[in-house]
Amino acid sequence: MSLLARFGFSVSAGLLAVFASTLGMPASAQERTLVVSAFGVSQDLMRKDLYAPFEAKCKCKIVVNVGNSADRLAKLEARKGNPEVDVAVLADFSAMEAAQKDLIEPIDVSKLKNYNKLHDMAKNPIGNNMGVGYTYFATSIIYRTDKVKINSWTDLTQPALKGRLALPNITTTQGPTLLLMMDKAYGGATPDLATGIQKVSEIKGGVVTFYERSAQLVQLFQQDEIHAAVTGRFNWPLIKKLKLPLAWATPKEGLTGGINVLVVTKGSKNKDLAYAFIDEWLSTEAQTRLAMDLVDSPANKDVKLPTEVADVLTYGKDTVKALNLIPPTQVLLHRKAWVDGWNAKIAR
Repeated sequence: MSLLARFGFSVSAGLLAVFASTLGMPASAQERTLVVSAFGVSQDLMRKDLYAPFEAKCKCKIVVNVGNSADRLAKLEARKGNPEVDVAVLADFSAMEAAQKDLIEPIDVSKLKNYNKLHDMAKNPIGNNMGVGYTYFATSIIYRTDKVKINSWTDLTQPALKGRLALPNITTTQGPTLLLMMDKAYGGATPDLATGIQKVSEIKGGVVTFYERSAQLVQLFQQDEIHAAVTGRFNWPLIKKLKLPLAWATPKEGLTGGINVLVVTKGSKNKDLAYAFIDEWLSTEAQTRLAMDLVDSPANKDVKLPTEVADVLTYGKDTVKALNLIPPTQVLLHRKAWVDGWNAKIAR
């Protein structure tokens, strides 16, 4: 409430700005800020397609903190009880961990007018309405067709890729999916993914980087430092723009992937804006803009895409059903064993 309003005066926005200026206050002192914790990929397009249109509607400002799921989850935990962030964008298993640590709160889906437009798999992906899915992603191998052939996940171990391969670190969203598919390809049969870990350890000397941020891959391909990388489908449009002889592999063992979700932090100081922002993100209009710019695959089933766009994204109910998804409960149950195995065999 402004000082004038507190004393019962009604003033126009212009007069209030003049009054604020007289007191040495910024004219925008009344502007509200929504803090969003998000992945760092495609933030310029995110601003164009989502943040800026929402700011125009809410007359507010969006501030975005970027990083991978693990780093941002740690920051949420450090601010438990006094969150700086209002809305967080997390991998499904990180969102479930946030729920277990009491960092987020259930979402009242009756306040989201676009909720019923979502594919069923996106509506309650981590249970108890603790988050809503806004995008799916497939994970596979992007490779230089003039340098190697990829028909199987086992092809990551071929000699031609020694010193030309980038793989995700275990701490990233893609790390467990890499281990899952390597384990499957080599006949692993235990939940600790020991076979997958062993196979990655055998080629670790020829890995250029175990990357932390998928955005690194664009530069690595551009500079001809790598000829193959395991990454999410969301990164394919960016890498494809390099106009190099590149392809998205469809290995015989199939693809893996995941669901990213939106959550509301417990104790958010801008809960009304948080709900409005989530609803905007789930809208057919916003999801279409993001899909057309190849930022995210839509979870909104009303989004209709031309074939040339749909073919680049993880699009449609049948495509999503075909993914080898790791249930988030299994990630949390076995992740320590995966990390321990990774540290013992790969990180040392």
